[in-house]
Amino acid sequence: MFRMIFFFFALLILFSSAASDEMVQEDEILSSRSESPGGDFVLYSSQGKVSLKQFRGKVVLLYFGYTKCPDVCPTSLAIIAQTLNELSEDELKSVHGVFISVDPKRDNVQVLDEYVRHFHPNLVGVTGSEGEVAEVARRYGAQYEEAVIEGSDFGYAVNHSSVTYLITPEGDLRFMFPHQTPSFVILEAIRYLLAGK
Repeated sequence: MFRMIFFFFALLILFSSAASDEMVQEDEILSSRSESPGGDFVLYSSQGKVSLKQFRGKVVLLYFGYTKCPDVCPTSLAIIAQTLNELSEDELKSVHGVFISVDPKRDNVQVLDEYVRHFHPNLVGVTGSEGEVAEVARRYGAQYEEAVIEGSDFGYAVNHSSVTYLITPEGDLRFMFPHQTPSFVILEAIRYLLAGK
C-alpha cells in the first residue's frame, strides 16, 4: 500500500508543472541530497518562539515565501487553506500550517501575523534573522534570492522555490508537493499520515 502511494506522489512530482517565474532553479530532489532533508528548527512568531517540536503529534504543512510575493505565495497559501478547510473538525485539530518568510528584512512578526490570518487560523507565520532563516531553508532544500526591481517602491522581490512540505506527526519530512498541486492530493496525503502510515 505504501509503495503504491509513494509511487503516486512520485509521479505527481515528476509530471506536475512546478515551473514558476519566481523559482531560482529546479527544486532539489530529496534523493539527491547527501543528508536527510528537513529537521527541527526554532523561529519566531508574534506569540514568541515557534519550534517544529511543538507540533509533535500533528501533521505540518510547511511553506517558504514572503508577504509581498505577488502571486506564487498567495496561490500556494490559498491551496493550503482550501486543504485545511476540507478537513473535518477532528482532523483539523491534528494539522497545522507554518509559513516561513524568506524576507526577514521586511516581514516582521506583526506583518506575518496579519498576512497569514487572511488565509486560515491554523497557519502561523514565522521568521528569524537572515542567518536563521537561511539555515532552515538549507535543511529543507528551499532556494531564494533577492532580485532588484528598478523603479519599484518595493525595491526588490525575492525569487524563491515554491514547494509545500508535508511533515509527519513524528517530525519527519515525508512529502514535497510542487507549486499548484491540487488540494485534494495534499488532503489525501494528510489523511494518510493521520492514519499513522
